[in-house]
Amino acid sequence: MYAILGASGNTGSVVARTLLAAGKKVRVVVRDASKVKALADAGAEVAIGTIEDAASLTKAFAGVAGAYVLMPPDLKTEDLMKENHARTDAVAKALAANKVPHVVLLSSIGAQNETGAGPISTIFYAEKTLGAIPGTVLTSVRAAFFMENIANLLHPMKTQGVLPEFATKLDVAMPMVATQDIGETAARALMEPPKKNEVIFLTGPKEVSYLDAAKAFSTALGREVKAVAAPFDGVVPTLTGMGMSTHMAGLYREMMEGFDSGRITHDGVGRHVRGKVTLEEFARKAAS
Repeated sequence: MYAILGASGNTGSVVARTLLAAGKKVRVVVRDASKVKALADAGAEVAIGTIEDAASLTKAFAGVAGAYVLMPPDLKTEDLMKENHARTDAVAKALAANKVPHVVLLSSIGAQNETGAGPISTIFYAEKTLGAIPGTVLTSVRAAFFMENIANLLHPMKTQGVLPEFATKLDVAMPMVATQDIGETAARALMEPPKKNEVIFLTGPKEVSYLDAAKAFSTALGREVKAVAAPFDGVVPTLTGMGMSTHMAGLYREMMEGFDSGRITHDGVGRHVRGKVTLEEFARKAAS
């Protein structure tokens, strides 16, 4: 049996489906059972719990061979570091109480940075804490920049032919990955646990730039799309205008500047795994 957090989201749902397809028993841990009806219909057991509640997680992790965990973003919070530290502590308490032998954490490129990487810096604490639980082996999947971040800008690409990016280096190739590959990689890691803590640096088939993304979506949408650099001073007003807290918007600005400057990068730790989903394939699916 494997316990999966975030099963109603992009990565957790793929982890659960991949394990079920392999004939494994799966327990999905969610706030609302209605959001995982398809997984329940496919054979998953549903446990009600939240990542903030160690008691519900302790029940959900009972008897499992492995667990998939992640730190979901709270776009309204005024203190993400404090929140995610508390979430990590709750997960660690539940894992330790059940002596869960293996946990796979959705981490991120740049998680080696305790500060200066925006929301990614909260994962530094998660890696350190979960990696120190006696009897539990940790696999940290340090995923590259999500291709889904590009797809979130589908509306201006469709309506205006513009891919607006808060960046200065539109032509510089960087590692990106699709959440489909993240979920499948995490599922494989659960089924093939290592003997000691490990880091998997996960990227797509090749490094790509924002100009490459604009080209891929031009083909997928059947219209010209141009990548356009937007000033970093626009990050906070843009995101707060969409309902994000000023605190979180500031963290996202820090992260975007980190990617642009090269401060958020792979530190050479762990084994490099490349996913299968190309940017072109991703764009076709996102545009359909």
